[in-house]
Amino acid sequence: MIENLEKLCSERPDGTLGFPEHWSFPQEVADRFLAVMTSQGKLTDKTASIFQGNQMKLKLVNIQKAKISAAAFLKAFCHHKLIELDATAVHTDLPVPDIISGLCSNGWIQQNLQCLLLDSASIPPDSRPLFFGQLTGLRILSVFSMCFHNEDLASVSQLPRLESLDISNTLVTNISALLNCKDQLKSLTMHYLKCLTMTRPQFLAVIRELRCLIHLDISDHRHLRSDLAFHLLQQKDILPNIVSLDISGSTCITDQAVELFIQQRPAMQFVGLLATDAGYSDFLTTKKGLRVAGGANISQISEALSRYRNRSCFVKEALCRLFTETFSVQITMPAILKLVAIGMRNHPLDLPVQFTASACALNLTRQGLARGMPVRLLSEVTCLLFKALKNFPHYQQLQKNCLLSLTNSRILVDVPFDRFDAAKFVMRWLCKQENPKMQTMAVSVLSILALQLSPEQTAQLEEELVMAVKELLAIIKQKTAENLDDVTLLFTLKALWNLTDESPAACKHFIENQGLAIFIQVLETFSESAIQSKVLGLLNNIAEVREFSSRLVTEDMMRHISSLLHSKEMEVSYFAAGVIAHLTSDRERWISRDLQRRTLLQDLHAAIRNWPSSSCKMTALVTYRSFKAFFPLLGNFSQPEVQLWALWAIHHVCSKNPSRYCQMLVEEGGWQLLCDIREHGEVDPLVQQGAASILSDFRMHFLNYQSPALC
Repeated sequence: MIENLEKLCSERPDGTLGFPEHWSFPQEVADRFLAVMTSQGKLTDKTASIFQGNQMKLKLVNIQKAKISAAAFLKAFCHHKLIELDATAVHTDLPVPDIISGLCSNGWIQQNLQCLLLDSASIPPDSRPLFFGQLTGLRILSVFSMCFHNEDLASVSQLPRLESLDISNTLVTNISALLNCKDQLKSLTMHYLKCLTMTRPQFLAVIRELRCLIHLDISDHRHLRSDLAFHLLQQKDILPNIVSLDISGSTCITDQAVELFIQQRPAMQFVGLLATDAGYSDFLTTKKGLRVAGGANISQISEALSRYRNRSCFVKEALCRLFTETFSVQITMPAILKLVAIGMRNHPLDLPVQFTASACALNLTRQGLARGMPVRLLSEVTCLLFKALKNFPHYQQLQKNCLLSLTNSRILVDVPFDRFDAAKFVMRWLCKQENPKMQTMAVSVLSILALQLSPEQTAQLEEELVMAVKELLAIIKQKTAENLDDVTLLFTLKALWNLTDESPAACKHFIENQGLAIFIQVLETFSESAIQSKVLGLLNNIAEVREFSSRLVTEDMMRHISSLLHSKEMEVSYFAAGVIAHLTSDRERWISRDLQRRTLLQDLHAAIRNWPSSSCKMTALVTYRSFKAFFPLLGNFSQPEVQLWALWAIHHVCSKNPSRYCQMLVEEGGWQLLCDIREHGEVDPLVQQGAASILSDFRMHFLNYQSPALC
């Protein structure tokens, strides 16, 4: 519905959108609708107008990171009976003073708004002070990373119902104003309170008075070296009702001090110890009912990644610990991988987070582990890796981790992601990589990605395609000169074969870079059938392109192809026959060599007659993007040898994957062509029999895709 919002709405004279007048939405649906719009980046001045009036009844408004103006905010949201507003990191077009002003324009909101989140929201330099005092219903307020001063804290501390306050990473220098709400404040978060100027005794004196606190967070960036938490742990008469204490990133913290503090407060349920020297004792790793965010084990790291997902300093720290813990993990942990993905998504421009997360993702998705991961999760992680590549295009180790993830067969074959972008990345990586192992990985990935691209996508690669074909041929030339038939050679031949499939542009680059001469040398150097079949597979691709096929009709090339037609290896003979079928189907190429052409056709006919049934197994699995290249051969009634090869090929792939290829045959018009061959009055009996066999053997499959009566 959100995708079609403009189609469903009418446009007002001012350019904004409105739903039909008779539409209305329940409050829960309206809240969810707004949240999804915000998460998808669809909330703008133009679309926010659908929340004007009473068709939508909102209570929980989420406008995180939205780009809307103060005027649009006032019109769309401030007439509703709001109890929560999340304006985290909202665009500067909507500064905090305008948010507060808009909310205070509604008397109901002033008295009943309970939760206001303004993390990272902007404040113009000339708008002091902030008037939070009118929002008398507030119970929860967060101003994390906001331009928030002592006088603002003084105003906030007067709120009569305030129970939870987050002043992390603000400009507060003195927290004494909190004494005004000491009898009601239950949760206080002061992570990275970098401007604090109070002495240690002054600070502890205030905390001592906050006897209602259930949660206290004084965690810090490790480089600040704050010792406030160390001294707090020594106090016996402080925080009697505390349940949750976060001191991650603090200095001088020991297991002994933490244990003593907790034992004196048995109701405690959580302690944050990440980036400290504590958390490793048996007490802290095994105590039931106590959750620890730390780095001692997977459980503590998981807790840290979950709690600190919005704090890049701690996400990076937790990921570093996770990398070590998962280096040789043997069990699938999708929940942990999900936390890694959240860290990547929340901090896209933080290089240490992205790099460390990519390394953790590799540990958690090694070949066997990936098979147990949900496809959607693997897809999300892979897409986040490519997003990181775009944000940090020159960071080679991150690129290496991304390439390593693509070598995972589960991800490469089963998981949805942008294969066009992936192919572009791998081609560029291949062309600048000298490390033999990385080169092997790149060509192995490319050999599969190339087959997954459509011909149109391959054509769009242009510059990358030119470089890749040239580089792949250089690798083959080097391996041939060294007489080295290793796995890299096989992957490289396969990559070129797949890149040239239905791609005249790739075939052109292949020929222009002396590919035919190099491949003749390959055939003269290696006799392994795995190499021969890949060479002949690529030559089939070139033979299908009329513009270039005549380049194959040379004495050396035809000598090799004719010889391989009689190979004992079925797939080698099959591909050699394919080249001959395509080349001989056009008489114009053989004007002065008709005798050779007739000989080739006779050999082709004899070879096909000696082949086993077309349902036989081959070592190499034959696959086709389409049957379009076969149709000129099937329609060539003057050359039954060529028709026989095409029919054998079609019958073969249909027998291996009938659901795919029978549908393809019907959709592309091949089914009707087979009917025509079967009914043709002057067709070769073997050809007629071959067409009839396909129509008969796969009749039930054809029925699934053909609505008229079968011929």
